[in-house]
Amino acid sequence: MTEPVVLAELWRGETVESRHFGHAVIVDEAGQIIEAWGDPGKVIYPRSAAKMLQALPVIESGAADAAGLTPEHLALCCASHSGGAIHTDRVSRWLTDLGLAEPDLRCGPQTPSDRSARHGLRAIQAQPSQVHNNCSGKHSGFLTLTRHIGAGPEYIDPDHPVQRSVREVFVEMTEEESPGFGIDGCSAPNFTTTLSGFARALAYLAAPDRLKGTRRKAAKRLIEAMIAHPDLVAGEGRACTVLMRAAAPHAMLKTGAEGVYAAVLPTQRKAIALKIEDGATRASEAAIAAMLVRLGVLESADPAARAYTAAQIRSRRGLLAGYLRAAEGI
Repeated sequence: MTEPVVLAELWRGETVESRHFGHAVIVDEAGQIIEAWGDPGKVIYPRSAAKMLQALPVIESGAADAAGLTPEHLALCCASHSGGAIHTDRVSRWLTDLGLAEPDLRCGPQTPSDRSARHGLRAIQAQPSQVHNNCSGKHSGFLTLTRHIGAGPEYIDPDHPVQRSVREVFVEMTEEESPGFGIDGCSAPNFTTTLSGFARALAYLAAPDRLKGTRRKAAKRLIEAMIAHPDLVAGEGRACTVLMRAAAPHAMLKTGAEGVYAAVLPTQRKAIALKIEDGATRASEAAIAAMLVRLGVLESADPAARAYTAAQIRSRRGLLAGYLRAAEGI
């Protein structure tokens, strides 16, 4: 089957009100598809779900060790954070330690999704900065690599040595030549690949002993850092953080814009990648949670799982109106 299939549904009363279609694959440690829904050959932008691949050159090059990066730094390299103080304070110190500052970032400013941070800025009539950008950790990683190799400041340029190294890793890990790239919300290139190719790369992260040389240790360090610091990868109340805490230490989860989700399962040495056709995050969260239950990473009755696989829809008076559910069959 190559057509998209239903991965999530919104029920109001006894009637399905909305359906979200998409594609998903589960891949084993050898990069082989175990199960698939829709089209495994679907070409996607993995968006922020690919941050682990973008961070690999920071470690492989020796830049991470030269700069003294800790697991917290590595988790932030892969984060789409909420812009809370727990994130921005660390990124600011990281830049200072590099002898750099906020203007050296190239991700652009972003209003933080963290409520306290957002209200704090409003209270002092301050504008959000680039440090608040959900990708500021990834960009700090890019700057760490840039400084280490002595490259120019425009590290988001597709022809910059940093992005050339990212593309090389991306092609090697997916085992596919990328058809091209688009510009992500943070201004960095985002390389396209098939859904199965992306899942294959994630599966190699789940079984790093299958990788060679410095990449083996780099992959292991990244996944361990993210599992150890789920609060830095996303933030309070965010699906990545909530589900990783519930599944610890058996899953690393990473969301991407436009309905992409990635899961690395080091205990099972498997990976999941999915893409919702209409780009709905609510659907990608429901689907990934259901697949974690399917694989036994979470119990179906776990409150963290049910918060996404059977999320209650309530009226403004608090009456139960329906559910957002993962589709049957996943």
